[in-house]
Amino acid sequence: MSVPMRGALLAVALLLGSAVAARAADPTAALQLSVDRVRIETKLGDRFSFRSTIANRGSSPAIGLVAHLNVLSLRPGTYVDPEDWASSRTRYLPPIAAGASATIVWRGQAVNDGDFGLYVAVLSRRAATRPPRTARAVHLVVAKRDTLDSGGILPLAISIPALVGLTALAVRRRRRG
Repeated sequence: MSVPMRGALLAVALLLGSAVAARAADPTAALQLSVDRVRIETKLGDRFSFRSTIANRGSSPAIGLVAHLNVLSLRPGTYVDPEDWASSRTRYLPPIAAGASATIVWRGQAVNDGDFGLYVAVLSRRAATRPPRTARAVHLVVAKRDTLDSGGILPLAISIPALVGLTALAVRRRRRG
């Protein structure tokens, strides 16, 4: 075998070896993440949910994974406190066997109106400094809740002053009569 041919074979072997080593160093390399929708439309105060699926396309179990739901505003000037949106945003996953998948249902409540991005990131506890794997983002559109009867208060707002007025009239008529 010629020297250039041996050099080329050595280079290919090194590249393959480094790819295998990189995959072994990054437990999330074989993961494929997906979500069941790309858009959710809701109203301020309403609850919403979506599912994410983490598929292990590797040849060994994926162990020590942590999935996290993130919320961000797509408009400047809108403050987002993710804890207000969902109470359970971090999930510690059981091992996912080679060729298997795990599905997570994420539940939240719209606390601001506007356009938001929801995305799921997955990290390995064993390789926490590696970049996370993320699923495609879900575009959450939250409409303002424009209503005259916010939370059922309109009947009380009308009836209490009317009742006070009628009581005052009844007292006044009794005194006169």
